[in-house]
Formats: sequence, structure tokens, C-alpha cells
Amino acid sequence: MSSVAEPIEGPVLDEPLAEGAVEVPRLARHEIELSDGHRVGVTVAGRGVPLVVVHGFSAEGFLYAQSLSRLVSMGFRVVAIDTAGHGATQGLPLSGQRMDDYAELLGRAVDELGLRRYVLVGHSMGGQLVTRLAARRPDQAIAVVLIDAIVGDTWDRMVYLFRVAPPLLSAVGAALAVDSMMVVPAFTDPRQATKLLRLVLPTVAGHVARPWRLLGPMASILRTRSSRYALDAIADHGVEVVAIHGAWDIAVPHRTSRDAVRRTTGTLVTVDRAGHSWILRDPETLPSIFAELLAGPLGSAIHRSLRAAGLRHRTPGIEAIEAVCYEPDARVVSLAPADARRRVVGRHRRPRYRWSVSSAPD
Repeated sequence: MSSVAEPIEGPVLDEPLAEGAVEVPRLARHEIELSDGHRVGVTVAGRGVPLVVVHGFSAEGFLYAQSLSRLVSMGFRVVAIDTAGHGATQGLPLSGQRMDDYAELLGRAVDELGLRRYVLVGHSMGGQLVTRLAARRPDQAIAVVLIDAIVGDTWDRMVYLFRVAPPLLSAVGAALAVDSMMVVPAFTDPRQATKLLRLVLPTVAGHVARPWRLLGPMASILRTRSSRYALDAIADHGVEVVAIHGAWDIAVPHRTSRDAVRRTTGTLVTVDRAGHSWILRDPETLPSIFAELLAGPLGSAIHRSLRAAGLRHRTPGIEAIEAVCYEPDARVVSLAPADARRRVVGRHRRPRYRWSVSSAPD
């Protein structure tokens, strides 16, 4: 079954065109039905190497539209998938109470979209899911990019404490609530606040209408097996790992990403003065970090994967790249917006945050 709803295009153009305007890709939002009847929300744009993006708890893929639209111009086809019980994706049965169940659904969606090789990106809870998916499919995962992800020894110990002392979980919830309230820069950047509110309000409305949908994902976080096994499996298969983390993240401490890159011999990117949801607050920082990573470990990982797939040319064309990254007649191709680009005013702003890049800590 193809999309069952008219695509919602974004980001929204809210300013008149001007001379010298730059182009920003459109993103098309769809609700698709898998072969087993499960409904899944997918946001797609661009062409090139698949960039599978998985959101955090209580969010959805389209919420990241501003940052994702900027990544398309770097040679990626962005494929943001709503996890079970979020966005347009149907929840799992009562048996779905483990992170592995959510990762398994994510894998089925990836398969039915026709993706062979891809870069995985996960924010917060999404980082846990892409880690588990990559551990199961190391031959398909080009690289794993973790953004303030709930993986690593520190997080595993926190989950154990939550189990024996549930009130501690409320403290993390309070920290996330405060962080969420600070995401919308109402006073420092009213224009960005308006754009972000357009994306956030539909998500909030969905949770108000069906709050029970979040109970399953929340329970699965508490019931999930330690993430160290998935991280070890990734390391054993040589999958490139990059962990990007806000230095001021209270809910999911920066140390969690230090643990993850130490276990996988990955790369750590520390975003200065940033909380848990900095990726939503400033749409320019993540694309700028990606630009730096493409000149380093991420670009090297993509190059190695394409060579392993048989592409020997130093700069292969888009058709050659897509031939090895997608199945023939991949379903995801038909989900891209017909008019893939639109003009918007002016140039992108400079990133709000500064960051530093380091190798795996000792």
C-alpha cells in the first residue's frame, strides 16, 4: 500500500522571496502500510546515501524538519521514521515491551522501503533503537550517529536504579520537561520560535488526544537489556560510531556518550552549553557538525562502504550510489516529493552552538 494521506510539505515558507535566496529541499510526510498491515509514519526528501533518522521519546520524525532539510544538500536521502506509538506510526501490541521490539519494527520499515545500506541517526531513545538495529545488521549500517542517546554504561546503570527506585525516574522526567520548555527560543529568537511551534504543536496535540500511546515506549526503556551488548556487537563488526552530546544535558548525562565511544572506539562530539534537545532549538548546528564529520570519520565510513559494494570511482555519481544503497524499484523513491526543491529567503544562519571533536577517551 502506498501513502494513504496527502504529503505534508515542509519547512513552511513564511517569508517573501528575495534576490539571492538559497534553496532548501522539501520534505514529504507519508503514512505507509507495511505488508503485515502495520501503519508507519515516514518523512522523506532528497537523493543519495540513505540517512535513516529516528527521533526521541515523545517526538516524531517531522519535528526535526528544519535540520533534516539542510542535510539533504549534503548528498543524503533523508528517511525519518516514526517509532511505534509516535507520530503516524501505530503502536505495538501489549507484547511489545522491549526496545528490541521497537527496533524490529524499525528494521521491517527499512526493508519495505527498499534500503540496502544506510547511515543511522538516532536522538535520545532513537539512539538506543539505531544501536540495536545496527548490531543486528552490521553489514547494512554504514555508520551510526548517536545524538544525546540513551546508551552506554552510565545509562545502563541509571536504568537499573530506576527499576529499584522508581521515584528517580521522575527526576529525569522533570529534567526533560525543563529542557523541553527551553527548546522554544521565544525571547532570544522569535522567528525561530514561531517556526518550531508550528512543528511542535501537532505533536503535543497528538499526545493530549492519546496519552496512553507513550506508556509502551516508557515501559520498554525500563525493561530493556543493557545496551553494552549491542555496542560491543557494533564494535566487533567495525561499524563507525559518532556520538554527539550536549555538554549541559542533565537528563541523559554527557558521560553516556563518552561510554559509548569508548566501547566502540568511536568519535565524540561535545556541543558546548547545550541541553538534551539542542537539535530542535537550533536547526543549523547539526548540519554544520555533519559537514565537519563528512570531511572526517563519517565521510571515510561512507567511502569504505561504497567501495565494499563495488564502487571504485573516487567520486561516484548519484545513480551509481543509489544502485548499491537501494533495492531495485525501492518503495522509498516514490515517497519523495514531486517538486524536490523550493526557494527560501537569504542564507542559513551561523550555528548557535560551538562544539569540539575528539577520539574515543581512554
